[in-house]
Amino acid sequence: MASMIFTDPSSSATARLLPFTRFCNGILSLRRFVGPIRVGSLTPTFPQTLSLHSPPCSSRFITAAMVTEPSAKVIDGKSVAKQIREEISAQVSKMKDEIGVVPGLAVILVGDRKDSATYVRSKKKACESVGINSFEVHLPDDASEQEVLKFISDFNDDPSVHGILVQLPLPSHMNEQNILNAVTIEKDVDGFHPLNIGRLAMRGREPLFVPCTPKGCIELLHRHGVDIKGKRAVVIGRSNIVGMPAALLLQREDATVSIVHSRTKNPEEITRQADIIISAVGQPNMVRGSWIKPGAVIIDVGINPVEDASSPRGYRLVGDVCYEEACKIAAAVTPVPGGVGPMTIAMLLSNTLSSAKRAYNFR
Repeated sequence: MASMIFTDPSSSATARLLPFTRFCNGILSLRRFVGPIRVGSLTPTFPQTLSLHSPPCSSRFITAAMVTEPSAKVIDGKSVAKQIREEISAQVSKMKDEIGVVPGLAVILVGDRKDSATYVRSKKKACESVGINSFEVHLPDDASEQEVLKFISDFNDDPSVHGILVQLPLPSHMNEQNILNAVTIEKDVDGFHPLNIGRLAMRGREPLFVPCTPKGCIELLHRHGVDIKGKRAVVIGRSNIVGMPAALLLQREDATVSIVHSRTKNPEEITRQADIIISAVGQPNMVRGSWIKPGAVIIDVGINPVEDASSPRGYRLVGDVCYEEACKIAAAVTPVPGGVGPMTIAMLLSNTLSSAKRAYNFR
């Protein structure tokens, strides 16, 4: 049996996405960078296996171009996401007051994966924090594909639902492509529908929605004054969820874009040429200081658990980029956690609001 929950967003609960942000040297930071980041005129060897063990970020990897003390600006995704949520909340209130419509987001969760359940709870809290209605369907792991498709069809036809999100991954017996394609393009707030991706790839066409994590990466660059036009950008990873759409977005911003992936020869040399790096491969500390051109800007999408006996949980989270080394050579870098993660949910809320405004032609 499926359980369906309607959440009243009147609660003042705030989305608590990530616990803190740090300076490169580990000191807690509440300072927000104001003003443009000057991008310098960026360098990888892919690990052969994926492991929870993280290569140590030691000074023997640091190039002579690095300075002794951390110098990079911290791109604080948590504070930017908070600002965006405040802007969305004001727009939601305005829409409710003027036309009596409250945006609604429906999330379908299949199975009992703890990480997926955690993500769904975060999205629910984020909706509450900005006044968006949230609808949740939780199906058991052995639910049929037809059951999922039936809920998607119902949400497609429900005028109170303006965005539909199917939490991935789905159980192995389900056809992910069929399920994602069943979401009507007008409510595809994840931005994964082939028509949305196709429009993103074409000049002169505009997608209704852009995938949330890549959109958050570009928004971080914009809000920190990073000039993208004419810059050399490297995207590490080519997934449909992050790498590929991130490369398309950078291209739309008139960057010269290269994609580094598991079959790329000389990835370190290619990456070292870039002014902007977006890394999304899920390999802890893969991008070392020697991969980075002095003055580059780094957006680290990776969130990787590595063993840490000193942590109560037995592990800690690190990015794809060796943060300690990057801080000593880059102009700016996102921390993990506290960088891209909060922006992903903020962009989901933004897409849901945009969908509701488009449905009612609300400006």
